[in-house]
Amino acid sequence: MSTRFLVLYWFARNDEAIDEGARLGLAVPKAVGTAVVRNRMKRKLREIFRVCSAELPQENDYVLVVRPGLAEAAESRGHEWLTERVEEILGKAAA
Repeated sequence: MSTRFLVLYWFARNDEAIDEGARLGLAVPKAVGTAVVRNRMKRKLREIFRVCSAELPQENDYVLVVRPGLAEAAESRGHEWLTERVEEILGKAAA
């Protein structure tokens, strides 16, 4: 799945760790910004995923790829806007 600022991949797990719940991997390329900006974006995305992960199939691993421009848009529009964008793409995966 992809949106303007995010790309989501998900993979079924075949191991015994399914009881742990959904897991998240993040890819935030250097084109997104400096190390400070990338790490801030990762912290925000992890927190949003933690809140939203209960609605996802728990037997999958998820990889969220950030596209350039998301950090600036999230900074100017706020945390609620970023949460809506992540919920939008996770909702597509849950369907």
